[in-house]
Amino acid sequence: MERKALLTDSWTLPLLSCPVLFQEKEKLVHDTRKRFAQEYLQDNSSKYDSRDVERLQKDDGWVESYLLWRHNVIEEALKMIDESFRWRKEIAINDLNESVLPRWCFDVGATYLHGYDKEGNKLFWLRVKLHLRDAKTNEDKKKCVAFWLERYAKREPGKLLTVVFDMAECGLSNVDMDFVRFVISCFKIYYPRYLSKIVIFEMPWIMNAAFKIVKGWLGPEAINMLKFVNRSEIQDYISAEYLLPHMGGTDPFKYSYPPLPDDDFQTPMCENGPITSEDELESKEESEVDTRDAIDSCTSEESALKPRKMTSTEDLCKHEDSEKTDSKLKNRKTSTVFKGPLLHISPAEELHFGTKESGERKCTIILNNVTKNTVAFKVRTTAPDKYRVKPSNSSCEPGSTVDIVVSLHAASTASLQDRFLVMAAEMEQSSGTGAQELAQFWKELPRNKIMEHRLRCHIVETSKPSTLVLKQNSLNRNSLGSDDLQFKLNQILEANRRLEEQIRQCVWHQHIIAFLLSIFVAIVLAMYLSKDTKS
Repeated sequence: MERKALLTDSWTLPLLSCPVLFQEKEKLVHDTRKRFAQEYLQDNSSKYDSRDVERLQKDDGWVESYLLWRHNVIEEALKMIDESFRWRKEIAINDLNESVLPRWCFDVGATYLHGYDKEGNKLFWLRVKLHLRDAKTNEDKKKCVAFWLERYAKREPGKLLTVVFDMAECGLSNVDMDFVRFVISCFKIYYPRYLSKIVIFEMPWIMNAAFKIVKGWLGPEAINMLKFVNRSEIQDYISAEYLLPHMGGTDPFKYSYPPLPDDDFQTPMCENGPITSEDELESKEESEVDTRDAIDSCTSEESALKPRKMTSTEDLCKHEDSEKTDSKLKNRKTSTVFKGPLLHISPAEELHFGTKESGERKCTIILNNVTKNTVAFKVRTTAPDKYRVKPSNSSCEPGSTVDIVVSLHAASTASLQDRFLVMAAEMEQSSGTGAQELAQFWKELPRNKIMEHRLRCHIVETSKPSTLVLKQNSLNRNSLGSDDLQFKLNQILEANRRLEEQIRQCVWHQHIIAFLLSIFVAIVLAMYLSKDTKS
């Protein structure tokens, strides 16, 4: 099933999005789609899943991921798309679910998603000692890996993964190089721009020769993605809270099935921070701080719960109202907006908290209802002891906007590993929006009707005054953004790579010329010496 891996020299991960180069990007995407239809689809459409082909025509981000992985060279991107799509059809990835795979694939717990590294990337665990080399089960093990990766790609499109090979207590019977090659091929071909790094924990010395081969599969520019660590070094990349005890960590997590573990939020979740009894046990000083925070949060909540509705007489002004709403969103700290089917959520990816020096302890999540019905929403967090979320469980009426205030509790500090989950569902007109009605609504709601969106925490290291930060942000919006710089940098790196290749060729030619010249000098000297001896 596994195809020969395409050669990939670059594992850089910039995003192809830039107002200055928008036409160039648009042309690359358009040309890629057009050439794929002409060169690969005309007579061979049956070798692809029609759902993948349809997605390629609609999802610009998917096309861009292949282009960026191949340095925006359309010919190479097309080969990669062809290879990836054929594999997806053969493995039936779009229909791969728990019922298709054998039960033992989940029972053994050799492959799963859990926790985050210090950079906030999801951890993809491979417990090598639980893998046994067996040709009969090899395809099922590969499908299990594909199941987890596809599951993650659909929930967290474009967000990086850190692969952890836990090789503690493993032997030669546990290491299957064909399986390892498949895992690497997944990130090189089938799921481009997802790999952050590969952490290999306590690799036995007898495996050194085998993993020299792995380095060859990764390519020269990806060698720095391999991190060989032991018990004392692994915390350079993963904090103790997400490491198992045998790795020197404190994570009590134990894989179990059924049910399938919630790979997005393994940490117990709470909707609105600690319970009241816990608050009562705090010191007076913390209580006073919490009271001040609560007052500020309540003030924000009161203003948030006053929905900005549109009356029926404003139907002709919807465009103007939407522009006003967009301008309000742009004037916030983060102008990025996630456009979901029920709610538009700002910020789109990250909540920005400051350090103790900068003192930024509150963030706002803006929800804009884009449906014709009332939308119920909930906000959950992986760190309930740290945060207050107000309101955490309420509703948003059609066309209205609600501000959710997320504040740090007492002396807590934000962490890159902290996550927030926004859940939303459309309510019927007859449903009430009181606390009891909402509780009953969520209890009876089917899982497949819930819209979910996840937010990470970002720590702002600056201690500059907020006015100066806002001024710098306004200047940055007028100049090239980070995406633009990444796109330009990608082009510069590609040009640099070509120059280095030309330099290597020049050096090689110089060596040849020097070698030939030395031979020529030796021949001349030999002839000169032979003449002297004759004379």
